[in-house]
Amino acid sequence: MPRNLSEPAAEPAVAAREITVFGRVQGVGFRPFVYRIAHRLGVRGSVVNRAGTVLIHVEGPADAIARFEAALIAEAPPLARPHLASSQDCASQGAEAFSIRHSEASGGGDIHLPPDLFCCPDCIAELQSPEERRHRYPFTNCTQCGPRYTIIRSLPYDRANTAMAGFALCAGCRADYDDPRDRRFHAQPLACPECGPTLGFSRNGSVICQGEAALAATVECLRAGGIVAVKGIGGYHLICDAMNDTVVRRLRARKHRPHKPLAVMVPARGADGLDGLRDHVSLDPAEAEACRDSTRPIVLLRRHPQSKLSPAIAPGLAMLGVFLPYSPLHHLLLGDFGGPLVATSGNISGEPVITENAEAELRLSAVADAFLHHDRPILRAADDSVLRVISGSPRVIRSGRGLAPQEIELAIPVPEPVIATGGHLKTAVALAWDRRAVISPHIGDLDSPRSRAAFAQAIADMQRIYRVEPRRVLCDMNPDYASSRWARSSGLPVTAIQHHQAHASALAGEHPDIGRWLIFAWDGAGLGGDGSLWGGEAFAGRAGDWHHVASLRRFHLLGGDRAARQPWRSAAALMWEAGLPWAPQHRGAALAAQAWGKRVGTFATSSVGRLFDAAAALILGVQEVSFEGQGPLMLESIASPDCDPVEMPLEMDPGGVLRADWAPLLAMLTDETLPAATRSGVFHESLAQMAVSQAHALRRKVGFDAVGLTGGVFQNKFLSERIAALLAERDIPVHQHRSIPANDGGLAFGQIIEFIHAHRAVERRQGAQIT
Repeated sequence: MPRNLSEPAAEPAVAAREITVFGRVQGVGFRPFVYRIAHRLGVRGSVVNRAGTVLIHVEGPADAIARFEAALIAEAPPLARPHLASSQDCASQGAEAFSIRHSEASGGGDIHLPPDLFCCPDCIAELQSPEERRHRYPFTNCTQCGPRYTIIRSLPYDRANTAMAGFALCAGCRADYDDPRDRRFHAQPLACPECGPTLGFSRNGSVICQGEAALAATVECLRAGGIVAVKGIGGYHLICDAMNDTVVRRLRARKHRPHKPLAVMVPARGADGLDGLRDHVSLDPAEAEACRDSTRPIVLLRRHPQSKLSPAIAPGLAMLGVFLPYSPLHHLLLGDFGGPLVATSGNISGEPVITENAEAELRLSAVADAFLHHDRPILRAADDSVLRVISGSPRVIRSGRGLAPQEIELAIPVPEPVIATGGHLKTAVALAWDRRAVISPHIGDLDSPRSRAAFAQAIADMQRIYRVEPRRVLCDMNPDYASSRWARSSGLPVTAIQHHQAHASALAGEHPDIGRWLIFAWDGAGLGGDGSLWGGEAFAGRAGDWHHVASLRRFHLLGGDRAARQPWRSAAALMWEAGLPWAPQHRGAALAAQAWGKRVGTFATSSVGRLFDAAAALILGVQEVSFEGQGPLMLESIASPDCDPVEMPLEMDPGGVLRADWAPLLAMLTDETLPAATRSGVFHESLAQMAVSQAHALRRKVGFDAVGLTGGVFQNKFLSERIAALLAERDIPVHQHRSIPANDGGLAFGQIIEFIHAHRAVERRQGAQIT
């Protein structure tokens, strides 16, 4: 019967639900966001952090709860990556409001560490506003910006579990922290000049001044042509005036880094923040977007002819590594200095970046004239990330601050928890369990004791913070790698995985939708399945079932690892292998020729990387280099486009591997009547056409759905884009890496993917035998 209008309307039925959310939901303002959504929709309850998840209890009208649940995903903060783990009806708790509860240390181990975030526009505006109490405060942040990974000691992500534990909030910051209307509501790194970290300017081991005076002293030192070691978010930078050629050369001499490019931090200027960059580099839309990305990576870009930066920043190269400021301190430093600054890693070259004040004073005192320290501890190092836009998309060269730790959802679960140790150069490690893989930030080359200690510490740290105990170690087949030696000393079962198959599987793991591959894995060197040094290989099939189908004609390389730093050795090996006379302008060359003829200390190789080294020696006269890849970078910088190729004949060897012969290149490479730029262009075009010829021949033989390009050689933009264009003309799909480095920084992830699929292949074979 109709309701009596004089009676009060019935209250909507009250429902109650318990919702669990996982993913990147800590350190990104997720709990304050949940609080605001709840108040907007008029629901009651609570939200609490657990070890790696967020637990929400919500009560109210059923339709309001449904809208609340949908908003958790649809309206999440831009830096959050939430996933709904569960949502179920539960008993009402009679909540009268919605609150944020104290975090719980107990709970599952579904840990997701947030990366470090750049300074957001709101905080930059405060930084520049004299009316704000955080005006010019170099450690300002909010829930959408600031340090995360580098200051987290453990989860749940609360101040007591971070490097900020020693900085008690003042009354003003406490009010911001407790105010749900404030963007600093529950911001764990929250601080201000009254209660937060402080700068200190130091010379000769003594702190001279602090705070604003320390910043002014730093700028004065830089303007006077000094070098300052500046502590940032993930470690120290060595900083100097990027337009002062004298000080840049002094930095190189002191750091014993004669040629390797130095990164340049450029002030954000103009409507889009990129006008400062445009003074020095050319930017296409994809490159501009990469520079403005929230990770604020170093981006490799072509130098503008009118740039006034010191030529010593990247000698002999057409590229510059540039980035925008990402911390409040950087914005202040660049703004006060008024121009671009060299900002290279504060380390001994090849080692992890230094993070501690005392260690910086000890190890960098021979390089820096002064130090700008601060007293916020850096709990784990994170060097700057490096990207290069290739074929219209950003490709990761080095994964660090802002990108790492990198989490990848595996298409197939790993059969048991594993730790993958990668290679020996550009090392990163990876931990995998269930359907998750977590890749560490870039660690570096494992040549020094400090690097090897950082490598072991990264492995221990990952196991501790993610609460995962691996049952197996994955490593490279090369037993001489420091990472392989660590694996065999770990006490766990070890699975060794071939270097180039790990490269191929890393690419396949990023594109799990591809069924059958032809993947070119080109790099400097890796131990091959036949005991020789591979580096110009192609594999058909899929992860766990690769077939070696193409390569280069082998040549005997003199000196093994020394060849990477002495390109004349590669050039000599090619010329002598082809029976051509060539006398390197290098002491000891006569003895080397005798040793080569007797095959003493030589190694058979099919490396494209060493082929590039040989070309650099023959075209440019490069005899020795100071960093791996220097010769190839110099060649790419001068290469002329639209050159006619030299045909590299293909021949099937007795093992069924299609090999390309490099010998026809030698006449062109040694023809000094041709300009160096032309010879480099012909060399690049010949390699591109060779790869396409191999793909065309193998398409008929093995069949594949797509071609992939992996390995350090494919960091070469000129070569990669040319191969991709040629294959596209033939309607052959081409895939490159997305977020995993093509170089050895991607090996650990590839080892995991190869292990997963090889294990499944074994299970399938065993199942077939039983059947």
